[in-house]
Amino acid sequence: MSEMRNEFYTKIKVKNPYFCAFKILKMQNPKRYTVTAALPYTNGPIHIGHLAGVYVPSDIYTRFLRLQNRDVAFICGSDEHGVAISMKAKKEGITPQQVIDKYDGIIRKSFEDFGISFDNYSRTSREIHHKTASEFFKKLYENGKFIEEETEQLYDAKAEQFLADRFVTGICPKCQNPEAYGDQCEKCGTSLNATDLINPKSTITGTTPVLRSTKHWFLPLNEYDAFMREWILEGHKNDWKPNVYGQVKSWLDDGLKPRAVTRDLDWGIPVPVEGADGKVLYVWFDAPIGYISSTKEWAEKTGKNWEDYWKDKDTKLVHFIGKDNIVFHCVIFPAMLKAEGSYILPDNVPANEFLNLEGNKLSTSKNWAVWLHEYLEDFPNKQDVLRYVLTANAPETKDNDFTWKDFQARNNNELVAVFGNFINRVVVLTHKYYNGIIPTPNEFSQVDEQTLTELKAYPEVIESSIERYRLREALNEMMNVARLGNKYLADEEPWKLIKENPERVKTQMYVALQIATALSSLCEPFLPFTSDKLRKILNSDKISWKTISESSDLIKAGYQIGQAELLFDKIEDEQIQKQIDKLEATKKENSVQNIQIIPQKEETTFDDFVKMDLRVGTILEAEKMPKADKLLVLKVDTGIDVRTVVSGIAEHFTPEEVIGKRVTILANLAPRKLRGVESQGMILMTNDVNGKLVFLNPDRDEVENGVTIS
Repeated sequence: MSEMRNEFYTKIKVKNPYFCAFKILKMQNPKRYTVTAALPYTNGPIHIGHLAGVYVPSDIYTRFLRLQNRDVAFICGSDEHGVAISMKAKKEGITPQQVIDKYDGIIRKSFEDFGISFDNYSRTSREIHHKTASEFFKKLYENGKFIEEETEQLYDAKAEQFLADRFVTGICPKCQNPEAYGDQCEKCGTSLNATDLINPKSTITGTTPVLRSTKHWFLPLNEYDAFMREWILEGHKNDWKPNVYGQVKSWLDDGLKPRAVTRDLDWGIPVPVEGADGKVLYVWFDAPIGYISSTKEWAEKTGKNWEDYWKDKDTKLVHFIGKDNIVFHCVIFPAMLKAEGSYILPDNVPANEFLNLEGNKLSTSKNWAVWLHEYLEDFPNKQDVLRYVLTANAPETKDNDFTWKDFQARNNNELVAVFGNFINRVVVLTHKYYNGIIPTPNEFSQVDEQTLTELKAYPEVIESSIERYRLREALNEMMNVARLGNKYLADEEPWKLIKENPERVKTQMYVALQIATALSSLCEPFLPFTSDKLRKILNSDKISWKTISESSDLIKAGYQIGQAELLFDKIEDEQIQKQIDKLEATKKENSVQNIQIIPQKEETTFDDFVKMDLRVGTILEAEKMPKADKLLVLKVDTGIDVRTVVSGIAEHFTPEEVIGKRVTILANLAPRKLRGVESQGMILMTNDVNGKLVFLNPDRDEVENGVTIS
């Protein structure tokens, strides 16, 4: 048995790899699944961080469930309320409605283009959501679940309005991040109130806000502390991801506090009680109810009972989110559901960490991102390549980094060289030897039996990883099926046997075609476009994973397959360099925008200015100042003499780099000693956009040394 197969069976602990099926522990099957993906804010398009953190993982999981013939509702929608929308509208000089209409369309198309297979994608601006959220609030209000308080909120006197949390920035009291928002620090993940910030500033006017009294309603999270500890810390300590469990535990250990569910804002769902004029439901309260209203909308279209998917204890509820939403989905939303009383709680919240881009944090405002609509312009029909790379490099338990070089390597070395190569060889040889007709196998050899037995084990292996939300692991196991096929063909070498033993080759090709057919189904959750393409090539129907586990006759002898077609093609260096250059241009643009312009100094007189003797000179010699990291000792020809100038430029230039440089020198600066060396002037310098020192010098070579500048 091959080394790869030995490793495989050692890993899955099958004592008899020829005949024993791989057994895994499973949860009892629920009657149905409700799978939600975090509602994206409609204040901008979708980038690869969103795809990697939430939407590809949730789509993989849901597609897998459908392949198991499970009853599943995959729910999402646009989050169209809250401060982020108002901020975008102010920035672009348009109305909030125009903002959400614009980006809802862009986001929907991106999801469709990348095969994110939502059963329903709604909008929180729709009437069904306003009604659902209002009724949810009123039930909690009428049942006495809220605290009504007069509180002091930050108020921008210049803008004459209370400041919602995202309109306030300041220093995080926990990690000292100077750019924390009023609701959360995006650096350390701490959930905040705007009044917690140190040195708060209004993002509207830049002024320091003042405190003013206003009435709001609060959900007393502290009353759910014991419930949360039992439900999460005890009930989910073994099945929730460590990063999720750890963040929730930290939040509980810090002590739960009442959380406002209403805000002073002019955009959102009006608070549906008397005395709440000018107030809307806080977006963190409103948005997760969007999952419920979207499910209602879907149920109306399909004739389903929405309550089965939210109120039946035999339904498994799973939230896919990024780490910045852990607190809202693991503490606050469950507390809301518990307070309402009739809803189920999430079985799991497999949140991912953040994806970085070329070593830097993804940033919408700084355009440091790979936007999905732009990706498809540069890499048409390569949706699955990006899905593959983002899954293979998914930030499942820690932040991870996307690089274009890794993207290229994974495409060329894995998708093309492993998956695509195997399929192409199988299809080409089948047409070459049998005109595309599946051959009838003869007696299976021991190697054939081993290979087919191993193939049957893979669906459960992959299923085990997906059920535990280990999608990188699951993807790798799927690729191992392609590796199994390549290894089988390489070992058996049918191209060498075709003349001397054509009957044996029939069996070899039949086995290889079974592997190819299995791949068409096993790859579907990860690579849906490739799956469709492969089925067309094989001219085969969709087969269940159960069938793959039980049958060695997935595609039958005598069946006609289609023509060979490349599933993937190589990505060239030039294509990658174009993307790297684009990011470098963005980095340079950001550097220009981030330059801090020093305010003008106090006014000086003309008489003071003409006292300065500014001359053109040339550096003749240069050496490092002993025991000084920052200083160079220069010999400068000023046209009137050759003098010594000590300059603090050693961290930016080597002595060799500056010899021969044309410079501008302040020649009549009073001499001063630096480290025992008398400096007789000053070289004029400035900084470029990257902060590097550059010389100020004449742009014409014919300007002679000693010429004065005035």
